[in-house]
Formats: sequence, structure tokens, C-alpha cells
Amino acid sequence: MQAIGYLSRVDHPDSMGLVAFEAPAPEPGPGELRVRIRAIALNPVDVKMLARQPERASTPVVLGWDAAGEVDAVGEGVSGFRPGDRVWYAGAVNRPGCWQQLQRVDHRIVGHMPRTLDFAEAAAMPLTSLTAWEMLFDRLRIDPSEDLGEPLLVIGGSGGVGSLALQLASRIAGLEVVATSGSEAGRAWCLDMGAEHVIDHHGDLVAGYRAQGLPDPRWIFCITHAGEHGPALAELLRPQGAIGFIDDFADAETINTLKRKSAGLHWAFMFTRPLYGTRDMARQGQILDRVAQAVDQGVLRTTLRGEPQPFDLDALVAGLGAVAEGHGIGKRVLLMP
Repeated sequence: MQAIGYLSRVDHPDSMGLVAFEAPAPEPGPGELRVRIRAIALNPVDVKMLARQPERASTPVVLGWDAAGEVDAVGEGVSGFRPGDRVWYAGAVNRPGCWQQLQRVDHRIVGHMPRTLDFAEAAAMPLTSLTAWEMLFDRLRIDPSEDLGEPLLVIGGSGGVGSLALQLASRIAGLEVVATSGSEAGRAWCLDMGAEHVIDHHGDLVAGYRAQGLPDPRWIFCITHAGEHGPALAELLRPQGAIGFIDDFADAETINTLKRKSAGLHWAFMFTRPLYGTRDMARQGQILDRVAQAVDQGVLRTTLRGEPQPFDLDALVAGLGAVAEGHGIGKRVLLMP
């Protein structure tokens, strides 16, 4: 089968160290599916994991965590899936990724794809849906039955995770959502995704938020530039509220302010459940099934942006370069041959 993996940034500097190669088809073990991948999406985690690779690897390391495809084979002990099922998933960061035509994946973190989406539209959603859902409902513990109309501030609303967070918060949780963006195109995208207010995160966040005439936010979901925005977010957060981060953050001033407010401080790392094999690992498959249902009901929509490109070395390198710049809106997708 065809695959792309990291081998050596020294020997292959023009392709970020990536090489195309032929690999044997993997056999699914107990509890696993073998998925024939039809489309993959690109994420900042791909760039981060690529940067962490050694100068040279002994064999190509396959990365990538966002896929949609069809079940090709089923391992022993698997229930709920059969060959031919259309599925989507993000995968596990400690196992080979989806930059290959066939992939082994634990069936507990796989969901059934929305019936109303094609593979490209579906591939844009798993990792970001899981990240946003886990932060809003598992970490911040927002309750749609009790928290209707409460304000949520989302820092970085136009990227992949932000696009899903805005949809989930506004259309499922019923919150009043304030997003930030740094461009007019991003502002329009945030409004389309469900934000009721959009402020410029290049300006004064505290003044920009309070100009909306809203109570201070009960929750803040900071998706990007946590170190830059931390003090302002701690000032804005309502006492006894909660703030969640997905990027690295360690600012003593911000943490001390949150302490005085008896505020909750949370991280959401989408790979925690599969990485540690937690007892609730199957929740990821359940979340993806619930997201698929919401898509098919017209509540949620894909965040695919632009025309999908073919999966090859040139397109992958170009796509990763664009993701690394950090100014994208929505998601980039590549179609597997």
C-alpha cells in the first residue's frame, strides 16, 4: 500500500523529512479495525509531531490524525462494525497515523460517519469535534439542560477546533457565544459557525469583550496563544467560572488570578483516552456517533474549507506548510488514491 512517513530532515530537507514509500497492509488485531482510508485532514498536531521527530529515523514514521474511510477488515472481539461500514476517527498519537491507505485502529475510538457527508467533508471533523466536545462537555462540564443562554468566550474561533466549538456551544448547548478572530474573513466565518459576537484578538480583549454589553463569561475556551492572552482571560473570567486550554500554558500571574476567583483550570488533550487506555476510552466513538447524528439532522456542518487535494508528497508538504503558518480558516483535506 502507499504511505508517506517521516524519515530524515537532513536527507530530505525540501519535503520536511517526509518520503513516499510502499508498506505491507497491516492485519487487524483483537479489538481492531482495518480501515481503507479515503480522505485525511491536516491539523496543527501534525506539524508539532513532525517537529519532534529525530534528525533521522530508522524506518519511516507515519503521522496524521484525522481520517474517514471504509472498514476493510474486522479483528477478533469487535462489535458494532462490519466490512464496508463508512467510518471516521482521529486515532491515537502513540500509534501509526493515517498517512497511509490502510490503517489499524482500536474500534472503541471509531464512529460511524454521517450519512449526509462525503469522505472529504467527513475527514475534516473527527479530531476537532472530539477536542471541542471533550472540552465543553467533559472538562468544563457545560450542561445544555441547565446553562442555556450563559456566555462563553472562545479564543481563536475560525480554526478547526474553534469552528466546531462555536457550533457545539451555540447549536447544542444553547450558549451565547463570543468568538475572537484576527481578520474580516475569520469574523464572517465565526458568525456563520454560530458566534453571536466576534471581537478582534489583536486588540484589547477585555475592552473588546465588555463592549458587547454581556456579563463576564462563565467559561472561556482558549484554543491558541494562551501565553499571550492568559492575563486578560483571567481578568475577564467570572468568579467561580472555568477556563480551558489546549495549548501549552504556564503563567504564574494568570494562575494566581484564577486562584483568587476559585476558578477551574482545565486542559483537553484529545489523545488522552487512547494514549492511556482509560476505562472510558469508548466514549470517543460514542461522541463521534452523536456528532454524526447532529450532522445528519442539520444541526452541525462540516468545516472543510477549499477544494480537497490528492494525497501525495507535494500536496502534503504544501498543506502542512499552510497549517504551520497558523492563519487558516476551517480545515484542509487530502483525498487518498
